[in-house]
Amino acid sequence: MSSPQPSLDGVDKYYERRNKLFDELKEKRKQELGDAVGKPIVITLPDGSSRDGKAYETTPYDIAMSISQGLAQNVVVAKVNDQLFDLGRPLEGDCKLELLKWDAKEAQEVYWHSTSHVLGEALEDVYKCLLCKGPPLEDGGFYYEAFMGEKSVSEGDYNKIKEAASKIMKEKQKFERLLVTKEEALELFKDNKFKCEILSEKVKEGTLCTVYRCGRLVDPCKGPHLLDTSRVKTFEVTKNSSSYWRANANNETLQRVYGISFPDKKQMEEWKHLMEEAKKRDHRVIGKDQDLWFFHPYAPGCVFFLPHGQRLFNSVQTLIRQEYWKRGYSEVQTPNLFHCDLWKTSGHWDKYAENMFVLEVDKCQHALKPMNCPSHCLMFKHKARSYRELPIRFADFGVLHRNELKGALTGMTRVRKFQQDDAHIFCRPDQIKSEIMSALSMMQDIYKIFGFSFKLFLSTRPEKYLGEIEQWNEAEKQLQEALDQFGHPWEKNEGDGAFYGPKIDILISDALKREHQCATVQLDFQLPIRFDLTYVDENMNDTNRPVIIHRAIYGSFERFLAICTEHYGGKWPFWMSPRQVMIVPVSKKIYDYAEKVSKILHDAKYYVDVDLSNARLDKKIRNAQLSQYNYILVVGPKEEESNSVNVRVRDSDKELGVKTIEELLQNFEQQKKEFK
Repeated sequence: MSSPQPSLDGVDKYYERRNKLFDELKEKRKQELGDAVGKPIVITLPDGSSRDGKAYETTPYDIAMSISQGLAQNVVVAKVNDQLFDLGRPLEGDCKLELLKWDAKEAQEVYWHSTSHVLGEALEDVYKCLLCKGPPLEDGGFYYEAFMGEKSVSEGDYNKIKEAASKIMKEKQKFERLLVTKEEALELFKDNKFKCEILSEKVKEGTLCTVYRCGRLVDPCKGPHLLDTSRVKTFEVTKNSSSYWRANANNETLQRVYGISFPDKKQMEEWKHLMEEAKKRDHRVIGKDQDLWFFHPYAPGCVFFLPHGQRLFNSVQTLIRQEYWKRGYSEVQTPNLFHCDLWKTSGHWDKYAENMFVLEVDKCQHALKPMNCPSHCLMFKHKARSYRELPIRFADFGVLHRNELKGALTGMTRVRKFQQDDAHIFCRPDQIKSEIMSALSMMQDIYKIFGFSFKLFLSTRPEKYLGEIEQWNEAEKQLQEALDQFGHPWEKNEGDGAFYGPKIDILISDALKREHQCATVQLDFQLPIRFDLTYVDENMNDTNRPVIIHRAIYGSFERFLAICTEHYGGKWPFWMSPRQVMIVPVSKKIYDYAEKVSKILHDAKYYVDVDLSNARLDKKIRNAQLSQYNYILVVGPKEEESNSVNVRVRDSDKELGVKTIEELLQNFEQQKKEFK
């Protein structure tokens, strides 16, 4: 261990001291307000109407109650002057007020974040532990992790945790917000080394931070939160795991508990149904059942694609290759291993080295590439470029490696070795809008084939950014114009862009209503500077910088195939299916004809098998359906005589009737063409 294990002796005294100090600081803050309390203020609502209030007394909840009791019961969180704001926190001056219900994504995050505090308090009650951190999760729900010494959480403990949480919910504990100095915060949590580490690093000297209290729990947190714990109507513990403090195996072992909550029981029941369906559709289970892929401890985080799994990989790769051909991309290939100087030039060595596989070659440090963009910069630079060449669109399916933590590896959704539909577009600044439009159009066309709906988000300049602000403003303007012209609804994520340029984030929704980020379109002003990339303009000026657009639609093939597996539930559409046709002869006399039909379909490039087993006819048909063959072709003497097949499909016991081989091939070709 890097430091001695924290002691849990006297933890109840820590809880008690923490609460007492909170009360003292709360009274101190109240006295500091002085005459500011009670001054008249005006609160403006979204419809333009206004309400009168009193500074440091009137809360958003009071305003909601003045409108209707129903609204007050359903509102989750407020927005004051476009910033999220606690329902029970007093307003401080004239302001604009918006009240958010559950259907707002921001409200859901607040709801789950507040419930993580309920979980944290329950863990303290049950385990007498030291809490570490408890965030909401992007996919819904939350977790809290805690140091428990020699204790550990098991599934048998879930009911105890739920009972403790239920008691907290019934007690209607208010979420109280308190501003404290860094010194006061460190004093509040001096008996919890984990909280002190976070506060020491996150809170700047001379600044204030917020802590919240509900019941006995006091926690450093930026908030905002629900009005009180009774707003949490349903609560479930979903899973648990162990983790390391700050994901470092040399640090303390923690217990992490995950949960989910909703404002009504119906939503919880719907969520449970979706989770049961998700278990059935798990890509690891289907991958095993359909003999698609597997993993082995000799290569952790690396997928073994079996023949039928590789067929799926080839199908989605062929689709993107067809789009590349239509849209003017050039496929390239770059090395897997690079000298560390490349990564120092790109900036990845300082920020990403711990996630790279580093090797010593010729007494120098080299690393397996975790991304393609630096090598594509070398490709651009290897000869002089003219403005007439731009845009240059490099596409690369090269193998990438990232040294993900062993505990973070999850099936095909989090791996160490993977391939991407990775492309980098080198263009002039005046070409940004048209290239973004083209990338969005390509993304829309491909996602439509798979049946994915999507959401778009424009992520703008963050607080810490590189480059000139005029360049950022112009780039954001072009992205916004492209999004407006594209015609799909989009939202703005202020300050969420990368440090090197603004970006468009895309979330897709699958059949289980889960959201995944696969596609991305990012502008990059910095790599062209770091690699000194230039092109010659029409005036023979050779100092012009191109802009790089990072573009992916699938993201990694492995993760995208995992999403597709669960989206389709293993029932693959014909165009990409690894098992398209099963031929079932009615007797041994028809084996030769069955093989003849198989060869015709194989030569036409369809995946076809013949069942020559001794099973009964109805059993063969059922086996083929359960194995997810799209078509089952039954052949007997009549079919042999007429050069035809009797057609059945995967999801129906009804016969589609007799078709000639020629008619069948025409039908198959049409389905492939229409991606059905």
